[in-house]
Amino acid sequence: MESGGRKHETGATKPFDVTHRLVLGIAIPMTLGFLTTPLLGLTDTAVVGQLGQAEALAGLAIGAILFDLIYGSLSFFRTSTTGLVAQAFGRGDIREQQAVFWRAFLSALGLGVIMLALSPLILRYAPDLMTSDPTVAEVTRRYFAIRVLTSPATFANFAILGFVLGRGQGVLGLTLQIILNGTNIVLAILFGLVLGWGVAGVAWATAAAEVTAVVIGLVIVSRQFSAAYRPTRADIFDAAKLRQLFQLNADILIRSLILNGAFAVLTRVGSSFGAVTLAANAVLMNIFMLSAFFLDGLAGAAEQLAGRAVGAKYRPSFDRALKLTGLWSFVMAGVVGLFFVVFGQPIIELLTTSQDVRQEAYVYLGWAAVTGLSGALAFQMDGVFIGATWSREMRNMMLASFAGYCVSLAVLVPMIGNHGLWLSLNLFLLMRGFFLAAMVPRKARQSFVSAH
Repeated sequence: MESGGRKHETGATKPFDVTHRLVLGIAIPMTLGFLTTPLLGLTDTAVVGQLGQAEALAGLAIGAILFDLIYGSLSFFRTSTTGLVAQAFGRGDIREQQAVFWRAFLSALGLGVIMLALSPLILRYAPDLMTSDPTVAEVTRRYFAIRVLTSPATFANFAILGFVLGRGQGVLGLTLQIILNGTNIVLAILFGLVLGWGVAGVAWATAAAEVTAVVIGLVIVSRQFSAAYRPTRADIFDAAKLRQLFQLNADILIRSLILNGAFAVLTRVGSSFGAVTLAANAVLMNIFMLSAFFLDGLAGAAEQLAGRAVGAKYRPSFDRALKLTGLWSFVMAGVVGLFFVVFGQPIIELLTTSQDVRQEAYVYLGWAAVTGLSGALAFQMDGVFIGATWSREMRNMMLASFAGYCVSLAVLVPMIGNHGLWLSLNLFLLMRGFFLAAMVPRKARQSFVSAH
């Protein structure tokens, strides 16, 4: 049985009920899966930190940032696949579910090959743009050169996870994330410390884990396929469906690049206040990022349920999904915000030993603690718009929010300094949420014009 009670052996479309249990059954496993990612980063840092070489640790950090920038921006394969599979799942189209998977999987492999072709250029220029220390740059190149080898597997894992989450299989998604990151952690310790390979060992661990995860994931997913509904080559390479996938990916990519640009602007403006304030802001951004990990699971639930409802053409399920994912998003954001208000100072003390940076971070802690509440609606709406494949509107509202963010920075930073910077970030998150929410009634009427 699939989530919500649908038998995957049949192709029949029928209404489904959205319950608290269904929402949390998708969101909680996804949240736990996402939280394994920072654990992996901590392990890699700890392994390389044991070498006692500052250059090695700095090179690893820059290499990881480089991959986060490139691969994070290209993770649209996960979200776009989730939305398209969820819609096919909602209308009971088993053949199209499989066809969406193969389109995404083959496209992911193609993107991986392109990344391999571009890697010499990235290796030549990117490290020197991020550090002026030749030793650190060389460590970064060594790390990147190994990790980039498995780019096709990295992107293919996005497609596999997107397919699983599109069908509402949160526990299976968590299992795949544990396989990927758990294997990575074990191998990082083995290669990096036990065998003494250092940074190269950490890179080989990630590469091996990506390949292991894609093989296991492909086996698990393929076992869910029904031979009776196997798509033909013409189904998979349908020109209109490929255009839809590529357009969706392009819109999500633009949205992700603008979001990363907003954070880059935050860092650039923050640097004008001096090294201590810049460091304090970097520490506090960890609080925002942790809040985001907790909200991502509910955004994923919104993706699946909104997409499924649009596919089923059943407006009551869509409205109920909006209500419940919104409710739980704000509950989660409130709990996380309260946690950081109460325990923010000890967390800051764990993240930095500098008394100057600590004191500066305490001043702006409140702004960082409320980013979860400011961003709760934005995260939920992103999930709804991706699931419903309203990607053009999501892209446009991100552009409008970024314009408003730049205006707020220009007005507030000269007035109240770093407080203005953090206030602008919170306003940016609020604008994203409200701009998208304002479009939901019109878009829903269009999508459910022939609804029950």
